[in-house]
Amino acid sequence: MRATVLGRSGSFRALPFLFGVAALLGLLPVLHSRGSQADPAADAAADAAVTRPSHASKAFLAPVESITSAPPLPPESRPASTPLQNKSAAGHGKSQKLFPVLDTDYDRIRQPFEISLWILLACLMKLGFHVIPTISSIVPESCLLIVVGLLVGGLIKAVGEDPPILSSDVFFLFLLPPIILDAGYFLPLRQFTENLGTILIFAVIGTLWNAFFVGSLLYGLCQIGSTGLNDISLIANLLFGSIISAVDPVAVLAVFEEIHINELLHILVFGESLLNDAVTVVLYHLFEEFAAFDKITITNIILGFLSFFVVSLGGVFVGVVYGVIAAFTSRFTSHIRVIEPLFVFLYSYMAYLSAELFHLSGIMALIAAGVVMRPYVEANISHKSHTTIKYFLKMWSSVSETLIFIFLGVSTVAGKHHWNWTFVIGTLLFCLVARVLGVLGLTWFINKFRIVKLTPKDQFIIAYGGLRGAIAFSLGYLLDYEHFHMREMFLTAIITVIFFTVFVQGMTIRPLVDLLAVKKKQETKRSINEEIHTQFLDHLLTGIEDICGHYGHHHWKDKLNRFNKKYVKKCLIAGERSKEPQLIAFYHKMEMKQAIELVESGGMGKIPSAVSTVSMQNINPKTLPVERILPALSKDKEEEIRKILRNNLQKTRQRLRSYNRHTLVADPYEEAWNQMLLRRQKARQLEQKMNNYLTVPTHKIDSPTMSRARIGSDPLAYDPKPNSENLPIITIDPASPQSPESVDLVNEAIKGTNRLPPSPEEEEDEEGLVMRAKEPSSPGTDDVFTPGTGDSPSNQRIMRCLSDPGPRPDPDEGEPFIPKGQ
Repeated sequence: MRATVLGRSGSFRALPFLFGVAALLGLLPVLHSRGSQADPAADAAADAAVTRPSHASKAFLAPVESITSAPPLPPESRPASTPLQNKSAAGHGKSQKLFPVLDTDYDRIRQPFEISLWILLACLMKLGFHVIPTISSIVPESCLLIVVGLLVGGLIKAVGEDPPILSSDVFFLFLLPPIILDAGYFLPLRQFTENLGTILIFAVIGTLWNAFFVGSLLYGLCQIGSTGLNDISLIANLLFGSIISAVDPVAVLAVFEEIHINELLHILVFGESLLNDAVTVVLYHLFEEFAAFDKITITNIILGFLSFFVVSLGGVFVGVVYGVIAAFTSRFTSHIRVIEPLFVFLYSYMAYLSAELFHLSGIMALIAAGVVMRPYVEANISHKSHTTIKYFLKMWSSVSETLIFIFLGVSTVAGKHHWNWTFVIGTLLFCLVARVLGVLGLTWFINKFRIVKLTPKDQFIIAYGGLRGAIAFSLGYLLDYEHFHMREMFLTAIITVIFFTVFVQGMTIRPLVDLLAVKKKQETKRSINEEIHTQFLDHLLTGIEDICGHYGHHHWKDKLNRFNKKYVKKCLIAGERSKEPQLIAFYHKMEMKQAIELVESGGMGKIPSAVSTVSMQNINPKTLPVERILPALSKDKEEEIRKILRNNLQKTRQRLRSYNRHTLVADPYEEAWNQMLLRRQKARQLEQKMNNYLTVPTHKIDSPTMSRARIGSDPLAYDPKPNSENLPIITIDPASPQSPESVDLVNEAIKGTNRLPPSPEEEEDEEGLVMRAKEPSSPGTDDVFTPGTGDSPSNQRIMRCLSDPGPRPDPDEGEPFIPKGQ
C-alpha cells in the first residue's frame, strides 16, 4: 500500500516534467514548420537587397525586429488558401474552390505563439523544481534552469534547426527591467541607507579595482609569445575586464534568496550589484570609444572620469523625476482604482527607457523611481491595487529570471565559440584573486569607520557571493566585430566564468554558510513593540546628535522627514491622508463601517469586537451578550493596521520642542544655584559625620558602638566603669573646634573638687560625656609636651578612640561648623 502511495506521489511530482516535455515536443513541429515556410521578414529584407546574419531571425529576437523594421504584408502576398484569394480568384473566372471549413495561418500567430511556448516551458520547469524538494534543496534553481536551457538548445540543434540566441536588446529592454523594478520598489530602505557608504565603496572602488586588475593582468598574459594572443590590445583587455568584473544582480538574487542569508550581507552584496551598473556602463562605453581612437589624450581621460558622475547622478535624477510624477498622478486615481497599478509600471518603465536613451544608468533610474514613488503611491492607492502591484512584480520578475537562465543555456549551445585555454583559465583565476584581494583591502579600510565590524566570516561570504550573470553575457554580445575580432573568445570566457560562479559557487555557498554558522535571516516579523522602540531610539539618537552638535545620518534623516512631512506630503498625497495622525481617522472609518453594517443587518446576535461601547449604546442600548463572535481579520487588513500603528504610535519628537546646543538659553542664576546646592550637601555630610563621631548616649550604660571602639583599641586595658561618677568630659577649644588637638579628656572627679556641689538637676544634665570649653593655657607652658591633669594612660586610650571628629573642612569654607559663642 505504501509503495502504491509513493508511486502515485511520484507520478504527481513528475507531471510538471511531462508538461515540459510536451511543450518541447510542441516546439519541434513549430520550428520545423518555420524552417519550411517562408519568413515574411526575410522576404521583405531580400526585396530590399539587405543580407542579415543567420542569428538575427531567431525566435526571441523576432519580436523586436517585427516591431521596429518589418513592414505589414500587402493582401496580394498572402497564401493562396485564404478566403480573400478564393474570392478574388472566383472574380477572375478561375475554378472556384470549396469553402474552407478549417484552415491554418501560422505565420500570423508565429511570434506570440512561440513566446508563449517559451514562457510556458519556463514556468513548468520552475514548478517541477519546487515540487521535488530533494533537487531544489541541493542544486540552486538558476543551475537547473541553465541545464534545461542546454538540453533544449541541444534538442533544437539535433533536429536540424538553429537555436535562438538571447539578444542584448531583448535582455536589456524586456527581461531586465521587471527584475530591477521589483528589487527597487521593495528595497529594504533602512538597511540600504544605513550601509550606503559601505555599498558605494564596494560598488565603485571595488568594481574599478576588479576591472583594471583583471584587464592589466590579462594584457600581460597576452604578451607572452607562446599564447598567440599578441594582437589583443590593452584597451580590448580593459574593456573585457570591465565586462567581467561587475557582480550580476539577477544571479545574486537567485542564489541569496534561497540560502536566506542575514539582512546585512544580503544588502551589501545585492546593493553592490545594483550600484555598480553605473561604473560598468561608463567603463564599457569609455573603452569602446577609446578602441576607435588613434590617440588617447588626457582630455579624453578626464572627460571619461566626469562621465561617471553624469551617468550615475543623471540616472538617479531621471528616476526621481518619474517617481515624483507617478506619485502626483496617483493623487487623482481615487475614482478609477483599476488603472492604479498601471501607472506604477508605466512610469517606472519610462524612467528606464529615458535613462537608456541618453546612455545613463537605467538600473539606477529604476531603483530611484521605485524608492521615491512607493511611500506616496501606497498612501494614495487602494489596498487591492497594492496587492496587484506586489504580486504582478513578483510574478513577472520570476518569469524574466527563469527565461534569462534558460536562454543562457540555449545561447551557449547556439553561439559560436573560440576556446583558448590560456585566456579562459587566466580570466577565471584573475577574477577570483581580484575579488578576494578587493574585499579584504576594502573591508580593512571600512572597519575603521563602522560601528558593527565586518567579521572574517562576513568577508568570506561577500567575496564568495560575487556572482556573474547575463549582464556580462549581453554586454559581450554587443561588441562590434570591426574593433573586437576576438569577440567569440571573449564570449567563451564570459560563459565559462558565469557557469563557474553559478554552478560551483552557487551550489557550495549554502553548505559553507551552514558550516561557518553564519547568521541567517529572521523569518518572523518584528512586533509592533519592537518597531515602536526602534523609532524611539532613532528619535533619541537624533536628539543626542542635536545636543552634541554632531550631524550624523540620524540628524539628516530627521531633517529629511521634517521636510517631507511639511512640504512634499501635502503635494503628493491626496486629501486628509496627508495629515497626521491617521490612526484616529482609520479607527473612525472602521467603526462607522461596522456600525452601518450592524444597523443594516438588523440583528445584534453577532457584535463585532472593534465597535466601541458608546457606539453600540447609541444603536441599541441593550446588554451585551456573554459570548461575542470575534471577526477574523485578513492578513492584508492586519498588515494595514500594523503599518498605521507603526507610523503613528511614536510621534514624540514631532510633538515636542527640539533642542540643540545653538538654541539653548543660558540661565544667569544656574551657577549660583549649583554652588548653593553643593554647599548644602557638604554641610549635611559633615554634620552627619560629626554626629556619628561626637555624639554619646546620655544613659549610664555604654553604647555598643563605644564599647566596640574601646575594646578594639586596647582590649586588655578596657575596664568598664561600675558607676558614672568617673565618666570623662570632652572639652572643645572654641577657637578651632574641628582640630583633633582641641579635644581633651578631663577626669570629672578631679575637676569636681574645685567646684561647688552640683544640684540634682545639674547631676541629671551632666551624666555621661558633656562638652566643655577648654581653659587657655598659661603663658610659657607647652600644650603638647606638658602633661595635663587628664593625661593618664586610661584617658589617653579613650582619647585615641574619640580623637577623630570627622573630615577636615574645605579650604574655601571660612565659617566653622560650630560658630563661636554657642
